[in-house]
Amino acid sequence: MNVLLLGSGGREHALAWKLAQSPRLGRLFAAPGNPGIAEHATLVDLDPADHRAVVDFCRKEAIGLVVIGPEGPLVDGLADNLRTMGYAVFGPNKVPAQLEGSKGFTKDLCARHDIPTARYVRASDRLAAEAALPEFSLPVVIKADGLAAGKGVIIAETAAEAEAALATMFDGSFGDAGASVVIEEFLTGEEASFFVLTDGIDLVAFGSAQDHKRVGDGDTGPNTGGMGAYSPASILTPALERQAIDEIVRPTIAALAQQGTPYSGVLYAGLMLTAEGPKLIEYNARFGDPECQVLMMRLETDLLDLLEAVARGRLGEAEPPRMRDGAALTVVMAARGYPGTPDKGATIALPEAGDARVKIFHAGTAVQEGRLVANGGRVLNVTAVGSDVAEARAAAYAAIEAIDFPDGFCRSDIGWREIARRG
Repeated sequence: MNVLLLGSGGREHALAWKLAQSPRLGRLFAAPGNPGIAEHATLVDLDPADHRAVVDFCRKEAIGLVVIGPEGPLVDGLADNLRTMGYAVFGPNKVPAQLEGSKGFTKDLCARHDIPTARYVRASDRLAAEAALPEFSLPVVIKADGLAAGKGVIIAETAAEAEAALATMFDGSFGDAGASVVIEEFLTGEEASFFVLTDGIDLVAFGSAQDHKRVGDGDTGPNTGGMGAYSPASILTPALERQAIDEIVRPTIAALAQQGTPYSGVLYAGLMLTAEGPKLIEYNARFGDPECQVLMMRLETDLLDLLEAVARGRLGEAEPPRMRDGAALTVVMAARGYPGTPDKGATIALPEAGDARVKIFHAGTAVQEGRLVANGGRVLNVTAVGSDVAEARAAAYAAIEAIDFPDGFCRSDIGWREIARRG
């Protein structure tokens, strides 16, 4: 089967690496891809925003499955257009993708169906938002309603910080994403990421992870798209997973199917594990980044079989995902300046493949004049497996020591919560 993978980051490199292991794969194409993805796929000059061009390419190359990696094309309705033309697609249509595309959409759905989440207010202008602030105790969470590349969430510790956050949202700093906001109560607990595959009817769990959003050690500094992750997250016990499925995920999938907009793809639930049980923080309509990297390192089942079963509505007939024992951990190497304006163009020298437990996924790289260079904020995802998180972390950081990237930096404490729990 010929497959087209859309995207260019570390998530897509991990998906390409895993798809390439399937004996059923014919040719794998990636658009636009990156130098790491090029090791497994043929890169094509194709803009995912040009839906007609994507459809034409699928027709020309007899594509049997389209895998949409990032959220932008999903929210833009690319999956709808491909399905209309008869192509199997892994990824939700435009309306169900609003679970990620609009935080207000998700909060309203939760309110209608009694899905546990934080109390909230929506506001479409600054005055209304400021008027709602006194309804919440501090700290308070301010979220841009739309897509903001993982950076549209501000936790305000004081009233002045909350008002400043609203000013930032509504002054255009977040573009259209900040045209409206969601104000939420601050939930106390520990966060975990939970993934399921669903074809709109059936669902199967696809593992858990815990990521590290803050740029600095000890969870300090501004939020980022993610500086590292590990899987599984032991704090999300089997009992809590079942509770999250029964009270949060399954009701969401049922609600979307009931309104005639079934969700098909991977659904990523960001959960807060509170004293009252799991509560939904947010949904993502795609594999997380860098959570996808650790999940793919653990997955033993044929990924192509799973994704095709979801795309064709046959998930109930497929072999459930099987994860290797132990753990996987990934450390993000970022370019100097991230999460602000990252420096680009710095040369990167990667070591020859050594430790079989380690895989270096490319996130923001390019080739210029024969040199591998940084071409984004998050540049590399150094990922390793081990018998536990501590062993996987040791292997990942040993691999980082062998990478020559003077302008890069990383956190030194990825996985600290899990290691502290285990003493």
